[in-house]
Amino acid sequence: MLRIKRLYTFILQTFFPVFMMTFGICLFIVLMQFLWKFVEDLVGKGLDNVVLAELFMYAILSLIPLALPLSLLLASLMAFGNLGERLELLAIKASGVSLLKTMKPLIIFISCVAVGAFFFQNEAMPRIQVKLRSLMISIRQKSPELDIPEGSFYSGITNYSLYVKKKEKETRMLKDVMIYDTSEGFDNMSVFVCDSALMSISSNKDFLLLNLYSGQRFANFSQSGLNETRQNNQFVPYSRENFKEKKIVIPFNSGFDRMDESNLEGTQISKNILQLGNSIDSLSSTLDSVNVHDRKVIGKNTYLTYRNSDAYKKVETGETALPNKEQTNEPLKKKSINTIDFDSLLNTYSNDEISRYVGFAANEAESSRFNIMETTQKINMQKNIRMHKVEWHRKFVLSFACLIFFFIGAPLGAIIRKGGLGMPVVVSVLLFIVYYIIDNIGYKMARDGVWEVWQGMWLSSFALFPLGVFLTYKAMNDSALFNPEAYGNFFRKILGLKKKTIYETEQSVDINTVPDLASLNANPDQIAYIQEMSVENLKDIAKNHKEYSYDEDTLQLVLSVLKDKGASFFDVKVKKINYVESQTIFNAFMKNAKIAMLIYLVIILFAILSVIIKLSFIMSSLIVVAYAVFFIKSFICYFDFYRSIDKKTRKNMFGIIVGSFIFIWGFYPYLKKNIEREMIKIK
Repeated sequence: MLRIKRLYTFILQTFFPVFMMTFGICLFIVLMQFLWKFVEDLVGKGLDNVVLAELFMYAILSLIPLALPLSLLLASLMAFGNLGERLELLAIKASGVSLLKTMKPLIIFISCVAVGAFFFQNEAMPRIQVKLRSLMISIRQKSPELDIPEGSFYSGITNYSLYVKKKEKETRMLKDVMIYDTSEGFDNMSVFVCDSALMSISSNKDFLLLNLYSGQRFANFSQSGLNETRQNNQFVPYSRENFKEKKIVIPFNSGFDRMDESNLEGTQISKNILQLGNSIDSLSSTLDSVNVHDRKVIGKNTYLTYRNSDAYKKVETGETALPNKEQTNEPLKKKSINTIDFDSLLNTYSNDEISRYVGFAANEAESSRFNIMETTQKINMQKNIRMHKVEWHRKFVLSFACLIFFFIGAPLGAIIRKGGLGMPVVVSVLLFIVYYIIDNIGYKMARDGVWEVWQGMWLSSFALFPLGVFLTYKAMNDSALFNPEAYGNFFRKILGLKKKTIYETEQSVDINTVPDLASLNANPDQIAYIQEMSVENLKDIAKNHKEYSYDEDTLQLVLSVLKDKGASFFDVKVKKINYVESQTIFNAFMKNAKIAMLIYLVIILFAILSVIIKLSFIMSSLIVVAYAVFFIKSFICYFDFYRSIDKKTRKNMFGIIVGSFIFIWGFYPYLKKNIEREMIKIK
C-alpha cells in the first residue's frame, strides 16, 4: 500500500488551503478587470439575469489561465514564508531534509496542475472562447434599453430623434412630445408634434408603438422634383396634418438575439492542437502556391520587358541560334550584351522628353500593378497563419508558466520568511506585473510578425526561467540574498568605506532575567510550534540564531520558551557595544551628510542659473553624481551606527531615504536627533 510521508502530508496541508484562497482572490480580481473593461457594453442593455450569469460563468472560466500562475506564485510564497516565519522550515533543515526534498510533494502537485492546465487549454478553452465571444457579440449588437430622458433629445433609436418634456410614471404618458423621422433620408424628414403620447412595445419586441394625441405632422408636400426645386433656389412646399389621435410604428428590436456559434467555428480560438496544426499546414500550402503564382505574374509583368524575350533568355542560358548543320560541332558561346548607361542616355534627351518618358514609365508600372495579385489577400493569410501559431504555442506556455512561478515563489518565500498577505502580496504583484508586461510585448511582436511566433510567445518564460533557477539555487544554499549587510559591503567597496568591526562575545544567559512567555506579543501558532521543540534544539537556535539569520525578536521568543520549560544557564552570542566605535561612525555620518547638503545647495544654484543661462550638461551630471555618492555614504554610516548598538532602524526607513534624497535639509535634523538620543543611552 502506497503511504505518503508525514512531512509531505504536512507540506500539502499547508499549501493547499492557501492555494485555494489565493486562486479565488486572483480570479475575483481578474473578473473585476474584465467587468471594468466591458462595462460600457453591458450597462443600459436591460439584460436578463440568466444572460449575465452565463456571461460571468464563461468569463471566469476564460480567465483561469490568467489567474492560475499568479495564484501559484502567491500561494507558494505565502506557504513557504509561513514555514520560515514559524521556524518550521528551520526545523526541517535541521533534521537533514533539504529544501528541494521538502518541495518534492508540491513539485509533483504543480506538475499535475500544469498537465491539467494544458488539457484545459486544449480541450475546454476553445469551447469556452467560442461561447464567450458569441455571447459578447450578441450583447454588443443588442439595442440599448429604451429610457427616454426628460428635457433633452434621445437618439437611441435609429433614424429617429425624440424629445419629451415630461414623463408621468403612474400613467406612463409622455407630455409635449416632438419626433423627428429621418427614415427616408434627411432631405425627406417628417416632424411630429403632439401634446401627449403613449408608448408600448410589440409582442415580438421588434417594433415600438406610439399613440400620439392632439398634434400635427409636418412633411415635404411633394417628393418628386424636390432636388430640381432646390437647385432653382425656390422654397420647398410641405404638407401639414392635424390629428387628434395617430398611431405610428417605429422599427426597434429590443429583444436579445443570440449569435450563431457556428460563425466562429473556423477561427483559431475554436481549435485544439491537432486542428491548429492541420490548419497551419493547409494555410502554409495555400500561401506557398500564392507566392509561386505571384512570382510568375511579377516576372511576366516586369518593367524591363526585354528580359522576357526568347532571345534574351537564350543568351542568358548560353544558347545561340544555329544557322546551319555545319555549326553543330562548334562550341556554344554566350553572346555579350551591351550594358546600358542610363545617365548617359538621359543626358541625350531634353527636360520635356525626360518628363514625358517618366510619365510613360509610371503609367506602365501602374498598369502592371493591376496584373499582379492583390497583396491584401496574402497579408491576411500570413496574419491568419501567425494567429494560429500563437494559439498553438499558448497551449503550452500556461503550463510552463505554472512551473516557473512555483520555482520563483517557493524559494523566495523560504528566503524572505514572511507569511500572511503583506510582503508576499507585494512581491507577487510586482513579479506578475513584470511577467504580464513581457508576455504582452512578446504577443504583440509575434502577432505583428516582428519576431518569430515561438520567440514572442515564449519570451516571458525565457525571461523568468533564469530567475527561478537563481532563487532555487540561493534558497538551497541558504544564501543571504536579502541581507542588507551584504549589499552594504558591496557599496563600501565601491565608495571606499571600511567595514566597522562589531565584536561578538559569548555571554551566559540567566533564564530568570528573561520575560515570561505570556508577556510577549507573538504569533500563537509560532509559540505553539516552538513549544513542541526539545530544549536542546531550542538552545541550539538561541546560541546560533545569527547563523540562522533570525532576529532579536525570535531570540527573545526562544528564550521565553526555554524559561517556560525550566531550562538553566547557557551561552548565547551577543554583540558588545563600543561607545568609541559608535562615536566614530556617528562622526562619519555627520561629515558625509554635511558634504551632501552643500552639494545639494550647489544643485539648486545650478537649477536657478540654468533658467537664465545655458550650463554644461556634463558639469551638471557630475554634481548630481557627487551628491548621490555622499548621500549613499551618509546612509551607510547611519545603518552601521544602529548595527553597532545592536538595534533596528525604523520601519519607515524606505520613505525616509526617498524623502532625504529629494530634500536632505528637511530630514537631516531628524536623523541627527535620533542618533544623538541613542548615543546618550549607551554613554
